[in-house]
Amino acid sequence: MDNTTLSASSPKWTEIEHLPEWDEEFYHVYTAKKHGKWLMLKTLRPELKGQEKFERMIEKEFEVRYNLAHPHIIMINDFEEVPGLGMCIITDDVYGDSLAKLIREGKVTEDHLFKIQHQLLDALDYIQEKHLEHHPLSTSRIIFTENIGNLKLIDVGFDQNTHITPKDVSEDIKNYGEVLMAALDAAGSTNQRLRRVAEKCMNPDPAKRYQDVNALRLALADRKTNNIYLAIIAFLVAMIALLLWLNSPYRPEPLHSSPSTESVAPK
Repeated sequence: MDNTTLSASSPKWTEIEHLPEWDEEFYHVYTAKKHGKWLMLKTLRPELKGQEKFERMIEKEFEVRYNLAHPHIIMINDFEEVPGLGMCIITDDVYGDSLAKLIREGKVTEDHLFKIQHQLLDALDYIQEKHLEHHPLSTSRIIFTENIGNLKLIDVGFDQNTHITPKDVSEDIKNYGEVLMAALDAAGSTNQRLRRVAEKCMNPDPAKRYQDVNALRLALADRKTNNIYLAIIAFLVAMIALLLWLNSPYRPEPLHSSPSTESVAPK
């Protein structure tokens, strides 16, 4: 079915085309038009259809992801029967290039690196905040949209837990570091600060990695910006300390003018 267009039996769905590069472990991914609007479709691989375990899996993924809302995560619109494909998860159209493809073709730029530092980290933070159980972060699950190059993370959650464990956080940070390092190598970047950050993320000893996304975010931030913030904070702390001192019992006594010592001549 690679690179073939399926004819839909209903005018509701047209131009259904398989995107093999976007396929996932259990799913095939398609692009299609619904009433003339481009969308993405995700459905079970043919050999898995009809098996209760996998049918429940795709339903569960729809339930988990339907209420998610983040600018750098592909959002789900619906779950419905599509002629020729069966039940599909329907998402907005985010056609573009995966980071894996950009790496293979030597097309990774500084703009991609910037978005990995900011947009990807924001998406990862959101996933952890929602306690989503998800597949490992990888270059094939990161898409840069065709027109404006906006970063979108796909395949972000198939279950939701009541909490997230330190081990889950550590694995996410390790995988983020691997993505960052792969992008740095592909871009030929000599940014040693970012390379040190990626290396710490990938440290074989989890205790030596960043312990949470906030610590990672601070490490990724520009040092000059950090210095400015630190200077502002230090100034504010000094002003607060001065005000507290001036209003304390230990403040210096105010100076009073001495009475005149000039003698007054007797009348």
